[in-house]
Amino acid sequence: MKTPFTKIEGAVTAPRGFRAAAVAAGIKRGGKLDMAMIVSDTPATAAATFTTNQVKAAPVKVSMQHITKGRACAIVVNSGNANACTGTIGLIHAEAMAAAVARRIGCRETNVLVCSTGRIGVTMPIVKIEGGIKKLLGSLSANGGPAAARGIMTTDTFPKQIAVRVKAGTKVIRIGAIAKGAGMIEPHMATMLCFITTDAAIPRAALQRALRAAVNQSFNRITVDGDTSTNDTVICLANGLAGEFPIAPFQQALNYVCAELAKMMVLDGEGVSKFVTVNVTGAANDRDADIAARAVANSTLVKCCWCGGDPNWGRIMDALGYSRAKVDDDSVDIAFNGVAAVRNGIATHAPLARLKKIVAAPSFTVDIDLNLGRGRCTIHTCDLTEKYVTLNKGE
Repeated sequence: MKTPFTKIEGAVTAPRGFRAAAVAAGIKRGGKLDMAMIVSDTPATAAATFTTNQVKAAPVKVSMQHITKGRACAIVVNSGNANACTGTIGLIHAEAMAAAVARRIGCRETNVLVCSTGRIGVTMPIVKIEGGIKKLLGSLSANGGPAAARGIMTTDTFPKQIAVRVKAGTKVIRIGAIAKGAGMIEPHMATMLCFITTDAAIPRAALQRALRAAVNQSFNRITVDGDTSTNDTVICLANGLAGEFPIAPFQQALNYVCAELAKMMVLDGEGVSKFVTVNVTGAANDRDADIAARAVANSTLVKCCWCGGDPNWGRIMDALGYSRAKVDDDSVDIAFNGVAAVRNGIATHAPLARLKKIVAAPSFTVDIDLNLGRGRCTIHTCDLTEKYVTLNKGE
């Protein structure tokens, strides 16, 4: 089926009426970009999803309050400091970030959403932050989307951005997005930030439903290391400058945008050398399929053997067995890129050399059929390398 959208340039500033910028505020060493801002020229309808971690960073708490108003004019972001586990002063600093932007662009403080990413437990350098906000406001541009994508990076090795043009009949709208995330990735949600803009006019309730649906089948279907962070946030702003738009093609395009960014996060996972898709079918129900897929995708032993190019399906069987999903080992089928390694819980006669060649590739698929029902789930994951350990020995 022909898709109703095409990829375009511009990231979050591709939709009309949005400006963005990134600056080096001195939070990171070496003059690296460490702050970004997105501003809508007219108040936008706002929707968001946040981390499910019980320990939530100050900017998450503040933005969760502000988003209840349903409208936003700006998003301000810093990287290099998470402003998490910083007590009352952390909340004061997060509110100060929103107030500094609101005061200068002439909107309510609650119309500014705040996000941070970086090291946990370190007090925000608020003087530098406020200086960065002044620079950002002076640098806002209708071409600033790609710069904003770079300004929110932490351990990312490349900026994650996308934009699409969507057509339905004679109506045309645009959706743009940027994201960051490379480590501590196990959504519901993960160490990730994602900001989405659109010039479509979408009612708030419909926008929230659409965003949640897109997040559930993208950012909530990836894992790098099984950790869920304190700062994870996805925000969508719809300023309506392109007019009303049918929800079905909008949802399809939003799903695509989020899925592409989610895959970029796994590809850029810390130390990753393999991109692996785990498909579980035949589960008793979708919940069991999700549980089984995550058990395999997060297994340290499984990820290590993938790193070594070893198609060790025994470790996959082990992960399925200790998951909380219903599993009958005499019914399990496992295949690598369609080559059956296990049928009914027993090894096939597939040549080991052939399976090793598949797992040695930078990308492959593991198909698991539990043969117990119609439940299914797909998770995108990766291997676990020595480089990941090296990167995470310290910050």
